[in-house]
Amino acid sequence: MKSVRATSDYVICVKNDDYPASLEVRKVYRTIDDTKAASLNHVRVVDESGEDYLYPKDLFAPIKLPLAVASSLGW
Repeated sequence: MKSVRATSDYVICVKNDDYPASLEVRKVYRTIDDTKAASLNHVRVVDESGEDYLYPKDLFAPIKLPLAVASSLGW
């Protein structure tokens, strides 16, 4: 099992413009660091299937999860 720390490697979806079938508003998503995506104002988000996709950064707000919460989610 991976070690998980309290971090802002999580985002909450605040709007799903153009992506209603892919993103749920008010849902927490895990992110993957991607410097190139960030330079393009995008974020790499892991969905329910475990796959990661790029989305515009303005669709999300960064959040910090306590270790116990992130661990309970299996992240």
